[in-house]
Amino acid sequence: MVTGGTGSVGAEVVRQLLAVGPAVVRVYSRDESKQFELWQDLGERADVRYLIGDVRDGDRLRRAMEGIDVVFHAAALKHVPACEYNPFEAVKTNVLGVQNVIDAAMDEEVERVVAISTDKVANPANTMGATKLLAEKLMAAANYYKGRRRTTFSCVRFGNVVGTRGSAIPLFLRQVAGGGPVTVTHRDMTRFMMSLREAVALVLRAGAMGRGGEVFILKMPVWRVLDLARVMIDECAPRFGHDPARVPVRIVGPRAGEKLYEELMTEDEAQRALETEDMFIILPALPGGETAAYPGARAVTLGRYSSRDQQPWTKPQIRAFLRREGLLGTGAGEGRGAAAAGGERRAGAIDGGRPWRGVAVARQRPAVTSGG
Repeated sequence: MVTGGTGSVGAEVVRQLLAVGPAVVRVYSRDESKQFELWQDLGERADVRYLIGDVRDGDRLRRAMEGIDVVFHAAALKHVPACEYNPFEAVKTNVLGVQNVIDAAMDEEVERVVAISTDKVANPANTMGATKLLAEKLMAAANYYKGRRRTTFSCVRFGNVVGTRGSAIPLFLRQVAGGGPVTVTHRDMTRFMMSLREAVALVLRAGAMGRGGEVFILKMPVWRVLDLARVMIDECAPRFGHDPARVPVRIVGPRAGEKLYEELMTEDEAQRALETEDMFIILPALPGGETAAYPGARAVTLGRYSSRDQQPWTKPQIRAFLRREGLLGTGAGEGRGAAAAGGERRAGAIDGGRPWRGVAVARQRPAVTSGG
């Protein structure tokens, strides 16, 4: 089951899970319109069920999880300003909702829960980051009080996923189409960036590797947001009949709760972390958990993982990435279909090159009367 399964990340998790042949994938979300759009995109399928529900509703979650082996928890309030102005609503979804997911998963003997987190949790400076940090703590602690239940809980910590709803690229594209100005909060602001395909590949790998209590972090390139804006202007302005030299950039100042740099791993976390070629694995802070071996892992050699300390990509590198991912509308292999196809190839290669048999395959039980 995928909570928040109609969001940008959740829907891509659904698509890539379907590539490994589960018995059923249940899409759990509040938005019936987005569920209808996803149904249109995927077509009529016997292995996908659409459930209307909110993670704030524990009873509905329990019914939805009946017979499920793996839960990918993507539902959250994610926009920093919205959480700043509506802090307790963020608590209800990002904290109380997570506890509902944990309780329902334990009650229904789900095998694994993988929760999607954010770089905002590292030294949080805003409500969204603080609530998501507490969500990570709840997920990790659940491994210690579950008793004899088989459920394991892990987290995946993301940077920014380019091109998703509410991210910078769709905003910049609309602003360029109107002739500008393109608004940037600070000329020195940097962010960790990853493609939707990479983000979901990490989620699936975490589902296969997690033993309980870990936080998985992909090693990611850093972009200067101003450089991204310049690339978008250079590449897209001519498509809308504008001279790139005449499309202005306006520095508007940080929004409420926004940080100049982002951090994916703190110095304290680095002391108990491992790293592989392409990811960090932060081990549980609480003692007494299972000690797991991760192939190719070694102790972390850096003190923290912050966008402030990393060399940002050049504008040609950013341009090549956007073209490859089809985010500029140019080049071969563009669009969501290509990204989904690439993700399906990677999804089928997890766990040593073989599809992980445990991913989201529902146990065979009588049909769920709630529509699940």
